[in-house]
Amino acid sequence: MSEALDFNARTIAEFRANGGKVGGPFEGAPLVLVHHRGRTSGKEYVAPMMCLPHDDDPDVVYVFASKGGAPTDPDWYRNLTAAGEGTVERGTETYRVSVRELTGDERDRVYAEQAQRYPGFAEYARQTAGIRVIPVLELTRA
Repeated sequence: MSEALDFNARTIAEFRANGGKVGGPFEGAPLVLVHHRGRTSGKEYVAPMMCLPHDDDPDVVYVFASKGGAPTDPDWYRNLTAAGEGTVERGTETYRVSVRELTGDERDRVYAEQAQRYPGFAEYARQTAGIRVIPVLELTRA
């Protein structure tokens, strides 16, 4: 198992064992587990990721396809946008979500808020500047 997959497996197990809370690099940050199906394989995957809860709507969270500042988009992003739906584990609750990609000023506003709260996201944007714009997805309870 690759180091990244091993890290994800440990994070997922800790999330589920502790009602959605984990330590390490995610300690104190809002975290969700996003279930998505492979575009070609049809296999279900689960990806832990930081999210930004919507200020006024408890049924909406935003996720960021930063891939740690890598020059390419993560597979989960391509899978979710292709399907238009997925499943989220948030705390102890699991529910279906619809997926909408934010663009323009809306995307920029949400990303800037995440980068202000968690400066690592500002660094990811710096690392990808001129290469790609980090996508932001809105996940809404279906």
